[in-house]
Amino acid sequence: MTSFFFVIRLALAWFIAFMVCVIAWNGVVENYHGPAWPFVLFCMALLGMVITGAFSHVRRVRLITGRVDSGNLSSRQRRQVEIPFEAGDAFRLLDAAVRELPRSEAVESAPDSLQLRAKVRRLDPYGNRLPRRFSLFGWFNHRDNQILATVTPGDGSSSVTLICEPCSGAWSDWFRVDDGTNLENAEGITRAITRRVAELRRGEQAVARQTATEKELTVARLNLLHAQVEPHFLYNTLASAQYLTRTDPARADEMLGHLIAYLRHSLPRTGDALSTLADELERSRAYLEILRIRMGDRLKLEIDVAPDLLATPLPPMMLQTLVENAVKHGLEPKPGGGTIWLLGRAKDDAVAITVADDGQGFSEAGSGTGIGLKNVRERLGLVYGSTASLAILANFPSGVAATLTVPAKAVGHA
Repeated sequence: MTSFFFVIRLALAWFIAFMVCVIAWNGVVENYHGPAWPFVLFCMALLGMVITGAFSHVRRVRLITGRVDSGNLSSRQRRQVEIPFEAGDAFRLLDAAVRELPRSEAVESAPDSLQLRAKVRRLDPYGNRLPRRFSLFGWFNHRDNQILATVTPGDGSSSVTLICEPCSGAWSDWFRVDDGTNLENAEGITRAITRRVAELRRGEQAVARQTATEKELTVARLNLLHAQVEPHFLYNTLASAQYLTRTDPARADEMLGHLIAYLRHSLPRTGDALSTLADELERSRAYLEILRIRMGDRLKLEIDVAPDLLATPLPPMMLQTLVENAVKHGLEPKPGGGTIWLLGRAKDDAVAITVADDGQGFSEAGSGTGIGLKNVRERLGLVYGSTASLAILANFPSGVAATLTVPAKAVGHA
């Protein structure tokens, strides 16, 4: 019924126009007494063209959408498209979708006002050619279309108002059809935006999966590193304690006490829970005290951390990695040993934790594989994003200073 009334409306509009023309002709040419059949025949032929064109329009709309209603039959299409991005990103999506539309031209894009206007050349859908200017069929159909679009910003999302219409006044809709070309344009732009949003979402999901995989790999490498380092450290410590039980029982007892403290602070945590600076300092202190018994006067330790910083969240074993690097690559290669400083300073809304030594410094003899520092940087990125950093600098007059800068409050999980 909708298509029937659409055809009748167009035919009735043309019939009324013919009647007006007849009345006007009779008023101008009063003395004409010739036959009226040529004029009637012309009107009937024109009405036949109008009805044929209207049926073709209805049929093509049905082919495009699979249904016919008053909204689809209209030559002027309006769409409201919700985009889950900020206004700037949404406008770029819209602009790209319009420019990729077939035969789009004269695109006027205004990113600041979030408005876009474009012209679309219309082809005869049945002959794939431009409508001829002096053809009755060409005049009956709209020749060119235009696109008007506006992006309305929202809270984390945007709304696109899309209008696809002929380049003629609204009055012409009573006499002319567009063969569903504006419906095609509106559907095409909507599909393009939906496809681009889906692609971006898939990209974000892929990045999230990659980040999760990288996090799992980093944790796996850290666990492997623990499995490799801790047995070696435990073996050496227990071997030293066994020797001291025969030569110096008091020092053996002291070493075992530090080992117990080290192991107590090394127990696995539930899930991805963060440790605290206090726990990490105690672990590092116990580790260095054990090494001091083994290395003697070749190792000195100084700790300067304000008490109000001890509750700072910190990923487990991160400080320990820097301490082990300072001993292994800084002090052990140096004949006379040296000092390790553990320093903590408040810096705006962040805490800077420094592990410094006056050992070998940057040299081929004191350089390692870099796996430990790489793990530290990866874990900082996973836990804190861009709000944390690791800086490795030369210490004056010798040695290396490694500084962790982390937020004073936890923002993630290790």
